Amino acid sequence: MAPPPQPQVRLDKWLWHARFFRTRTLATGQVEAGAVRVNGLRVVKPARMVGPGDVLTFVQAGQVRVIRVLDTGLRRGPASEARALYLDLSAPLDPAQGAPDPARLE
Repeated sequence: MAPPPQPQVRLDKWLWHARFFRTRTLATGQVEAGAVRVNGLRVVKPARMVGPGDVLTFVQAGQVRVIRVLDTGLRRGPASEARALYLDLSAPLDPAQGAPDPARLE
């Protein structure tokens, strides 16, 4: 018996649900510009489906983000709900650099 299929969602929608971008249009633009990789492969189609276990790589506020998708989520909820959708595999910020400027976040 085959395992049940993993739930999947569009890449642009997931990036927006997980609150990496303020609007879905910004997420779509980043994907179409080829600035997002899924499992190491450059993606240019926002409709690319992603699900639990996929690893996304993209630049946000001058920092390379490496994110493992844990869940697809059903909606764009509060930040605490969004943080449950992923595991951040990115290298921690160097304390000498300071925190990123929130105004530069997309």
